[in-house]
Amino acid sequence: MTDFLPLFPLKMVVFPGEQLNLHVFEPRYKQLIRECEQNKVTFGIPAYIDDKVMDFGTEIRLKKIEKRYKKGEVDIKTEGIGIFKIKEFFSQAPNKLYAGADIERLKNNPQGDILLYDKILRSVEELFHILNIDKKLPDSSSGFSTYDIGHHVGFSIEQEYEMLSIRAERDRQSYILAHLERLIPIVREMERLRKKAQMNGHFKTVIPPNF
Repeated sequence: MTDFLPLFPLKMVVFPGEQLNLHVFEPRYKQLIRECEQNKVTFGIPAYIDDKVMDFGTEIRLKKIEKRYKKGEVDIKTEGIGIFKIKEFFSQAPNKLYAGADIERLKNNPQGDILLYDKILRSVEELFHILNIDKKLPDSSSGFSTYDIGHHVGFSIEQEYEMLSIRAERDRQSYILAHLERLIPIVREMERLRKKAQMNGHFKTVIPPNF
């Protein structure tokens, strides 16, 4: 079964549960947000990668118009509520300025492995420590999902999009862990080289070997 969904393509990936703030200024999207506010409808954000609207996207609920400007621009607060797949894309919806699509809403299997959550959390903590990143992480391995940290593990937009297309939480856990296992040794070595380069030109205490 397909449904029609207004679209707001962006060069980013939005995950379910994500709180996204947007400044809307283009006439077509001002029209879209106005209709979302008046008719209490949702819209979709499909990723726009390599000059192409991708097949998978996230359905978005308008939570609040935070600020209105004299020229009709608005600051909005939104929330991702689910994943969809585009079945037929329309660069301009009938009698509208904005794009739209016939979409299929996809079911998500949210059941993760608590041990994998713990491994992911420890790995992200190590990554942040190496890079000296001060960002709050979940307090326990039972208090988050892969969507909560998808933007914080060093993914490219292509990798974020691939994760978005994965339907089961355990598969997303494995995808993140495999990425971190590849990334952390590279980052650790780059940080070692950076520190070594910073020492060039400094006076060094060097103990020569005894012969």
